[in-house]
Amino acid sequence: MALASITSAAHYLDNHIDLSRDARNLAAWVIDSANNQDLPFIIIDKKEAKVFIFRPNGTFLASSPALIGRKIGDDITPGVGQKRLAEISIEERTTPAGRYLAGLGTSIDKSELVWIDYESGVSIHPVTTSNPSERRLERLASSRISDRRITYGCVNVSNRFYKEAIHPTFENSSAIVYILPEVHSIKTVFGAEADSFSHHE
Repeated sequence: MALASITSAAHYLDNHIDLSRDARNLAAWVIDSANNQDLPFIIIDKKEAKVFIFRPNGTFLASSPALIGRKIGDDITPGVGQKRLAEISIEERTTPAGRYLAGLGTSIDKSELVWIDYESGVSIHPVTTSNPSERRLERLASSRISDRRITYGCVNVSNRFYKEAIHPTFENSSAIVYILPEVHSIKTVFGAEADSFSHHE
């Protein structure tokens, strides 16, 4: 991909946005290639445990720290979505990398969430506090990335961020969710064209 193409997307990605190099390059590829198909898009950076939301035209909307899967990894164990939480081993508690068409849905208890991958049970939802020993609110507020690795694979954000940024993004539209890999390469997960952006600063 020509450097000129990357430059054409760069004006959407102001330097004040705290994007890692991988997240910035992926956003530039999405904007340049229109891979989001004129839908809002979200980038989840697992290495930084952050969520970034963009409008359909690629302009930045909002970002937030997030809680992600406890185990480092990019793949989902087949059948894990059909297991009860107590049956999911630590090794299976990964947030999968990839590109997903996501939309609003409901959980078993009828709470609203965003399904990233319904079959695997992976979603974005407000932080849960049903297990006090997990200290999820405290972990979400921590500046240490390791503290924010606690979920069974879902992505947890604050109630305020969900209500003010996530819900409005999905209220009238689906959106594309891109989850950056932490083990696999960009090329393996998103293809050669996306990978070509990773070779530029």
